[in-house]
Amino acid sequence: MADSEKPSSSVQFLDRPDGETIAYHFSGAKSPAQNHYCGVVFLGGFMSDMSGTKATTLEAHCKKTGRPFVRFDYMGHGQSSGRFVDGTIGRWREDTLAILDEVIEGPVVLVGSSMGGWISLLAALARPERVTGLVCVAPAPDFTEELMWPALDDDARYDLETTGVTYQISEYADEPYVIALRLIEEGRNHLLLQGPIAVTCPVRVLQGMEDPHVPWPHAQRLVEKLESRDVVLSLVKSGDHRLSEPDDLVRLTDSIDELTGKSDVN
Repeated sequence: MADSEKPSSSVQFLDRPDGETIAYHFSGAKSPAQNHYCGVVFLGGFMSDMSGTKATTLEAHCKKTGRPFVRFDYMGHGQSSGRFVDGTIGRWREDTLAILDEVIEGPVVLVGSSMGGWISLLAALARPERVTGLVCVAPAPDFTEELMWPALDDDARYDLETTGVTYQISEYADEPYVIALRLIEEGRNHLLLQGPIAVTCPVRVLQGMEDPHVPWPHAQRLVEKLESRDVVLSLVKSGDHRLSEPDDLVRLTDSIDELTGKSDVN
């Protein structure tokens, strides 16, 4: 963490219509009438959870600056209910919209890490009146189709076609993680990079050039597709996928301060 203060908010749960529950931490005043500051919502990556370094660093920073902040776990992740294998891009988009609609009010800046970058773009398209800025860290829009599917070998594709799942080794987990054919097929309903992306709010993209999972030209493509004219791509030459080193976290909080400051209520 960038600060010695430890997040103190307790976990809460948001009930979903299908009986699942989304775990989240909220800090700050919920109502714009109570708080004149733009809020921040953190969206994690594929198979990650809300206890990571970026999420907790942002929470501490927002507490210090008085900003409402939410971090949460998608269905099948972390402390939320449901099976990871049943998750899809569309489902995790709906979880995010539920957080925006039922947990935090007023203008928000979304911070999306890896897959969270894709989800944040989809949320901004669905709630343009609420999302006033995006900070995308190693964003992975369309990753199921453009990054995951091409990387699967013949054996993995055979497993998907015959059993509906395949298992892949991850450097971020002790056990292999499961990829479902449904995840890839459903993801095709949410692809963004084939044409212009009608996101018009300010966007800041932070991307490591030594990222083995999301190559930096992928972030460049995203920047080219965004309709917003206020887009800045920051390439970190020695940066990896996580971008969680102290200097990376300073870039992240600086980006948050810049974009939230544009949306504060005077």
